[in-house]
Amino acid sequence: MLVDKPAGLTSHDVVARVRRALKTRAAGHTGTLDPFATGLLIVLVGRATRLARFVESQPKQYLATAQLGAQTSTDDLTGEVIFSSPAGREVPEVRIREELAGFLGTHPQRPPQFSAKRVEGERSYRKARRGETVELADAMVTVHGIELVHYRPPDLCFRAVVSPGTYLRAIARDLGTRLGVGAHLTALRREAIGSISVEDAVSIEEIGPHAVLSPETALRDLPHVTLDEPAGEAVIHGRAVKDRMDSGRRSSGEVVALLRHGELVAVARAEDGWLRPTVVLSP
Repeated sequence: MLVDKPAGLTSHDVVARVRRALKTRAAGHTGTLDPFATGLLIVLVGRATRLARFVESQPKQYLATAQLGAQTSTDDLTGEVIFSSPAGREVPEVRIREELAGFLGTHPQRPPQFSAKRVEGERSYRKARRGETVELADAMVTVHGIELVHYRPPDLCFRAVVSPGTYLRAIARDLGTRLGVGAHLTALRREAIGSISVEDAVSIEEIGPHAVLSPETALRDLPHVTLDEPAGEAVIHGRAVKDRMDSGRRSSGEVVALLRHGELVAVARAEDGWLRPTVVLSP
């Protein structure tokens, strides 16, 4: 199910509503959105919950708004201001464009202290709320694209396509540091996960059985292979099948969605000319 999460709800709140509407406990989301954030939340239901890792590996597109001139403890509007500068209203637009371009590519990023990262077995935000200083290791992230949408000092709006695990709050924080004026995120909207757009999502009020989509919707960005009857029987019993590509051979480790009679039955990895199921959906 594709849900357009409104501000004020946690991602878990949305999952709870899906569980109630569908009368099932087997539901989970792929990629947390902070309560103040809005946008696309993919909720997997039933056996499709086993597809989570394949969905989470897709790039994500966000529309973010940041305010220059103030850095907060959480790197967003929910935290306390820990640094401020009146120069936040004086930064030239050309400088902002230059600094945003500097985020392109793969580089280390320090996660916010108030994050879901685990430190000594405990969520970082729990330690931070107790006033503990949390030292989080840098994580390698990739910014595939980033552009300024508009600038109305001290607020700026930018769009970014990033790898999983990238914090837009951290980009806002680091932008403020590079500009020397501080900054924090004030709004965030997830517009897409891979090629799945928030425009195809239902509102929180529209959650219900009619909004449930076929599992292959979540894997539309993977290569799809349609199995014949013998191969389909083998796959649903967890057995590998020959990869009958017309030309060439897939890269070892490439992930492929396997369909039988037009329905997703498994996800496999290519290996030496074979497709080896890693997740089988068909009972």
